[in-house]
Amino acid sequence: MQHKRSFPDISEKGVYCLIFKNGNCVLHAGRLKNIEFSKGYHVYVGSALGSGGLKRLKRHVLLSLEKNKKPRWHVDYLSVSEEFELISTVYAIADKPVECELAEKMESSFTYRIRGFGAGDCNCSSHLFYSKTRPLHLIKDAFNSTGLKFKVAHFD
Repeated sequence: MQHKRSFPDISEKGVYCLIFKNGNCVLHAGRLKNIEFSKGYHVYVGSALGSGGLKRLKRHVLLSLEKNKKPRWHVDYLSVSEEFELISTVYAIADKPVECELAEKMESSFTYRIRGFGAGDCNCSSHLFYSKTRPLHLIKDAFNSTGLKFKVAHFD
């Protein structure tokens, strides 16, 4: 376990999953209104292929701790919500776009997805998935099936 403030700056490009634990709630996320979230775990799949690389992941981690900025992306609405707690991240160095491939593999493994969430710039149905139970094994399976060497960080 590590504290969110000590999460490293990673400049390499890559792909990541944010694992949130939440209770039953309803949230708005940008243009997506009145999204009903069931108690359990929600996993967001994202990419960090820009110039900052996986530093974007640290931004998400800190936002979930501080909850002090206006949401920019769909996932930011989860990060700033008091209903959602970021409990883990899974990430891998990748210099090619594999976010959608990873999301596709997860879609077949998870109970439910939030249609359109985080997928405004691609043809995926969603980049946010739901599991009633802790889904780390499903995420690891998805990373393994894409051939990505991943790391896991759990937060206290």
